[in-house]
Amino acid sequence: MTRPSSPSARRIALDEATDRIVRLAYRGEPPTDVLARAVRMLATADGHLDAGGRLKRRERA
Repeated sequence: MTRPSSPSARRIALDEATDRIVRLAYRGEPPTDVLARAVRMLATADGHLDAGGRLKRRERA
């Protein structure tokens, strides 16, 4: 993996299957870019981001 680009960047450990997918399906792309894109897509699909890609405010229960 590449060096974290910001102080808030964290290293994470991937399970073997996920690591294989990232390495083989996204050859030539930095793994950090692939994972960042995946997290943004998941957060959007789960309704955590607004149309501009910003975190939505959580409503109190």
